[in-house]
Amino acid sequence: MKQAIILAAGGGTRIWPYNEVRNKCATPVANEPAIRRLAKQLREAGIRNVAVVVGVHAGSVRAALYGIDGLEIAFVTVQGTPGTAAGVQAALSVLDTCQPFVALHGDIVTTQATVSRFLESARRDEAVTVALVQPIVPPERRIDWLGAEVKEGRIEYVEGHSRDCEHRLCGMYAFSPKAIPAIHSNPGIMTHVPVGGMPPVEAELAQSVQTLIDAGEEVRAVEVEGFLVDMDKPWHILEANRRVLDEMSRNLSGSSVHPAARVHDGAEIKGFVVLDEGSEIGNRVVIEGNVFIGKHTRVVNGAIVGKAVAIGSHTRISDYCLIGAYSVVGNRCIVGHGAELDGVMFDGAYLYHYCEISGVVGQSVDIGAATVCGTLRFDDAETIHHVKGRREFPTHGADATYFGDFSRTGVNVITQPGVKIGAYTCIGPGVVVYEDVPSRKLVLLKQQLVEKDWGPERYGW
Repeated sequence: MKQAIILAAGGGTRIWPYNEVRNKCATPVANEPAIRRLAKQLREAGIRNVAVVVGVHAGSVRAALYGIDGLEIAFVTVQGTPGTAAGVQAALSVLDTCQPFVALHGDIVTTQATVSRFLESARRDEAVTVALVQPIVPPERRIDWLGAEVKEGRIEYVEGHSRDCEHRLCGMYAFSPKAIPAIHSNPGIMTHVPVGGMPPVEAELAQSVQTLIDAGEEVRAVEVEGFLVDMDKPWHILEANRRVLDEMSRNLSGSSVHPAARVHDGAEIKGFVVLDEGSEIGNRVVIEGNVFIGKHTRVVNGAIVGKAVAIGSHTRISDYCLIGAYSVVGNRCIVGHGAELDGVMFDGAYLYHYCEISGVVGQSVDIGAATVCGTLRFDDAETIHHVKGRREFPTHGADATYFGDFSRTGVNVITQPGVKIGAYTCIGPGVVVYEDVPSRKLVLLKQQLVEKDWGPERYGW
């Protein structure tokens, strides 16, 4: 099996506010677009030809896949968001349909071991279809996923909004040529749902898998090895980055310092360091654990960096700031002067002057001095989110703040746990943000002033 289809055409509206300027498949994970990371994993597993289905924000996907050696990439454009099965149908026009192929969602973040093992199993197996699955472990809910009933490595049935399935489909399938008629015969809606289920009107690839099962074809299951995150909602960005950083850190067996990089004797380093060309770890810096630092980046003047942290290129971390464990700082960023970060910063973002940020900071976001993210509710419960009218119960990052791309805050802004601020939005000084703020808005605090007479006569002599 040498060919694959990566689906990257959807609008990704559930990951708002990070869908406004990019396709969600191009969202950075440990400073690398998710789809680029996935394409490289396919290459390492033996894939040589990839058809990438693009639609919404296609430019961000093309840019993310630029310059990957060892892969022949063809882009197929579809209009709107027709669904995963329709995307595969479109991509078949550039594949050799006499040969088996892999079809997968471009927003999957998983391990190389998972991708390699899945493809290895698919090459050995004679089943018409092989699907990647993962056990649903509480507090995750079965109804949040496309479910699969798995027995002895075989999928008995798949179901949308399932109340019973103990595995979920992970959006990675291997198809033999025999499966193509079922893909072309997709009804345009997920018909296999429990009574009362209400599927969206879109061609879901899982329904084609069910069509094959109904026809008596064997569909085999391969379980995820390690982790898999489907980046569908904003808190999945935090989860994906944490999982990848944990794997990177555990696999690091020693330090690697480029000859053109420098580590000051006055730095306190408790773990391994990967330090690229032209970068510097300066005096009084504290590194609490393994850290990955890009090119021409300065970590100087008392900065404190937690364990399992990735910092991009051309970035400055300085002046007694604090980068929490399992955090990511992007390229061309500044974190300085007592600022604190616990989460993920995209490229070009700026934290300064005693701000305390927990969550995801989008591209080129300007955080005003003393902006603070609330992270603990008075009832000690986790925030229930609402995404497109549906209640969501995140297992990671429920109380984080999500700053959309190219947004800004003024001084002394406070965000309450779990709020999302849209792209191109400004929050004025002194505002307390209690609810999600739409994109392209300016929010200002209207202050009421009281003026009275005053003077030396008030002091009594």
